[in-house]
Amino acid sequence: MIRASPSGVSLAKGLSRPVSWPLLRSKRRQKLCSTPEASPPRGTSSVVFPLSGDVYPNGLYYVTMNIGNPAKPYYLDVDTGSDLTWLQCDAPCKSCSKVPHPLYRPTKQKLVPCSDPICSALCQCDTAQCDYMLQYKNQGSSRGVLVSDAFTFRLTNKSTVRPTLTFGCGYDQQFSNLNAPASTDGVLGLGGGKVSIMSQLKDQGVTRNVVGHCLGRNGGGLLFFGDDLVPYSKVTWAPLSLRHKNYSPGSASLYFGGKSLGVKQTDVVFDSGSTYTYFTSQAYQALVSAVKSDIGDKLKVASDDPSLPLCWKGQKPFKSISDVRKYFKSVALSFVDGKSMLEIPPDNYLVVTEHGNACLGILNGSEVGLMDFSVIGDITLQDLMVVYDNENGQIGWIKTACDRLPNSRSPLL
Repeated sequence: MIRASPSGVSLAKGLSRPVSWPLLRSKRRQKLCSTPEASPPRGTSSVVFPLSGDVYPNGLYYVTMNIGNPAKPYYLDVDTGSDLTWLQCDAPCKSCSKVPHPLYRPTKQKLVPCSDPICSALCQCDTAQCDYMLQYKNQGSSRGVLVSDAFTFRLTNKSTVRPTLTFGCGYDQQFSNLNAPASTDGVLGLGGGKVSIMSQLKDQGVTRNVVGHCLGRNGGGLLFFGDDLVPYSKVTWAPLSLRHKNYSPGSASLYFGGKSLGVKQTDVVFDSGSTYTYFTSQAYQALVSAVKSDIGDKLKVASDDPSLPLCWKGQKPFKSISDVRKYFKSVALSFVDGKSMLEIPPDNYLVVTEHGNACLGILNGSEVGLMDFSVIGDITLQDLMVVYDNENGQIGWIKTACDRLPNSRSPLL
C-alpha cells in the first residue's frame, strides 16, 4: 500500500497518513504458511458494497464494514496488496491516531489463541495470544494482536450472514504524522493469503474466493466478494503469475501512443492500496521522456505545483481532465501471455489539481523502494472493473462506468 496524503503528495515525499503500504508479501511481513483450502459448497452467494473516496484529493477508496455484536460501522481502506485486515483499537491503545469512529474495543474472549490455524499461518506466536507486527514502506508500523468477531453481510440472495472472522487489533501504530486525523479506521486486506478475509469467507462457505472492485473516476464505486455477478465472457483475463504472492499478471512491455518504448519488460502488480501507479526507474524515465517530447511547447512545466513530481500548466487553469486529454496519448502494458493488454488513457494517469495544473500520476517506483516491479494503483484502475479470481488463478479487467450498484439479477455490466 502506498497512499497519498489528502493534498495528493506521495508519502514517499515525506507527508504522512496513518496508513501506508507494507512491504511486498514475499518480503513485507512474516512468511505465510501454505495451507490447503477447501472449495466452498454450492449455493454460496456474493456481497456488494458501495465505496467512498477518490484518487484526488482524498487519495484512497474505502468501504464501511459492520463489525461486532451489536454491529458497529468502521471505515476500512480497500487493499488488494496485503492480506491482514486490521483496525486501530483500544486494547488499550498505546499509540493510535484519531479515527472516524470510536476505537474498536475487544474483549478477552475475542483473542485468537496460538493454536488457531490462522495464527499458525502468520508463523509468529510464542505467547498465549497471537501477536502481529506489520512494517510499512514509509518506515511506519502497526503492532497488535489477532482477534475474531462477527462481520455482518447482506448477500445478493437477500439473506444476511454474520461470519466470525479474524483480523488485527492494532494497539501500537508508529507513523511520522500520527497526530493527523485518519480517513479510515483501518485496512481491509484482500490478498490471497490464508489470513485474508476472502480466504476466511471461502473456508466458511460464505462466498467463493473471488474479489473485485470498480473505482469511480468521480469518486465512489463498488467492491464485491464472490463471483455471482462477474461477466466472465466479457472480461480480459490474464493468469496470475507464480513469481508473485501478490496479484500479478506477470511481465509486460510498455507502450506510449502505440509505440514501444523499448525498455526491459517489468513485472506488474495490481494494488488497490496504492493511490498512484509506480513504474520501475527505467520505465518511468522512458515514459517521462516520451511524454515531454510529445507535448513539446504545447504546455509548460508547472514546477511550482507541489501536488506531484511532474505537472504541466496551460494558458489558463484546467478545470477537468477533459481540458487536457487532447495533449496526451495513451499508455499501454502488453503482458507476456500475448493475449492481454491494459490500456491506460490519459484519464487514468493524469490528475488535475486544485492549482489548475495537469500532473502525471505515474511515479518513479525506485523512490519508494520498488526496484524490480511496477505497481498499478487506483489512478489507473478508475472506471475499470477488476476481478481477482483466486479460484481459477487469474486476474481480469474491463472498462465500465463505476457509478452504479448492480442488482441481484443483473451482472456488473
